[in-house]
Amino acid sequence: MTVLSPQAFQILLSLASGGQFHGYAIIQDIRDRTAGEMVLTASTLYAAIKRMLDGGLIAEVDAPETSGGAPRRCYRITKTGMDTARREAESLARTVDMARRKRLLSGRT
Repeated sequence: MTVLSPQAFQILLSLASGGQFHGYAIIQDIRDRTAGEMVLTASTLYAAIKRMLDGGLIAEVDAPETSGGAPRRCYRITKTGMDTARREAESLARTVDMARRKRLLSGRT
């Protein structure tokens, strides 16, 4: 079983919609989605992306044409990445349920 860092899980969440994103768009999506609780630097992002590419969780795809500027590298989630993200989400949900049963969180029990 692959254990994901919080950063890797957030990257997979960004890509889970099925789209393809370049690094800066992933950084922005994570920052926006977490209301600023997680802000990745470019070095943190690209180190995680390298590990995730090596692990087959994401794949690099041809970037759309841009007017001017250098072409950007874009990424998409793979089936392995989606399966891994799903398992991680299920594990986190079980942990939240345990915390609720211990009354560490409010909500359903």
